[in-house]
Amino acid sequence: MSVVTTLNFGGRTEEAVQHYRAVLDAEVVMLMRFRECPNPSMIPAGCEEKIFHATFRIDGTDLMASDVGCDDPDQGSHFDGFAFAIRATSVQDAEQKFAGLASGGEVLMPLEETFFTRRYGMVQDRFGVKWKVTVE
Repeated sequence: MSVVTTLNFGGRTEEAVQHYRAVLDAEVVMLMRFRECPNPSMIPAGCEEKIFHATFRIDGTDLMASDVGCDDPDQGSHFDGFAFAIRATSVQDAEQKFAGLASGGEVLMPLEETFFTRRYGMVQDRFGVKWKVTVE
């Protein structure tokens, strides 16, 4: 058995996946648009080009994402109560990833030296996902 986190970006999945590819070197494992769904009854009007399902991998960890529900304007996308933790390989790597995630988002705690590591910081990205960046 395995547990995989699924994120719903309320119509912005493609943008989010491309952002994580650029910032975190995420690898797209699978991507299916609604128009490719074998069951046409599952395609909401106007969502043909939105993402029905995507799987992307960040350094060995699989995440799934979807725009399911994007036809409901009240759904939106918001995340609370959790954060992904990234263990960067160097100070430079941490600074680069932190800056990329903070672009268009909000720094919750600046990336700085702490008593437990050379760099640690928290950011909420432009999609509302929280990230903790630290150096191993």
